[in-house]
Amino acid sequence: MSLKSQRRMAAEILGVGEERVWIDPERIEEVEAAITREDIKRLIHEGVIRKLKDKGVSRARARIIHEKKRKGRRRGVGKRSGAAGARISHEKEWVEKIRALRRRLRELREKRVISVRVYRQLYLKAKAGVFKSIADLHRYIEVHGLRRKR
Repeated sequence: MSLKSQRRMAAEILGVGEERVWIDPERIEEVEAAITREDIKRLIHEGVIRKLKDKGVSRARARIIHEKKRKGRRRGVGKRSGAAGARISHEKEWVEKIRALRRRLRELREKRVISVRVYRQLYLKAKAGVFKSIADLHRYIEVHGLRRKR
């Protein structure tokens, strides 16, 4: 016998779609005999008819991708939308760069690699935007022989 009407009634009572109605395969005879809504409610109460869990979208792949992004992966040219100035403002970029340069200049002065006078010259050059990076600063010091003579 077909359980179509029983499944429809159960779906209405449970407030779910017919696909989400589970009927115990070992007690199908009882469900076939149930013809009223009261019978269906009794079977639901006994656990013969149940609603299945809603199928969701798995977040497993999203978690894996998030972990990779935390490690700095998946950030290549193909993933970027927006100009470089939109991704990190020119001001923030400058602040990061100048702080790094000034930190390195202080270290060099404290370790007595450069003199106070050279420190001041390089500080002002850094402020003027002469150096692209710390590596560039070191290159400049080497090329111009600004290291203190031991």
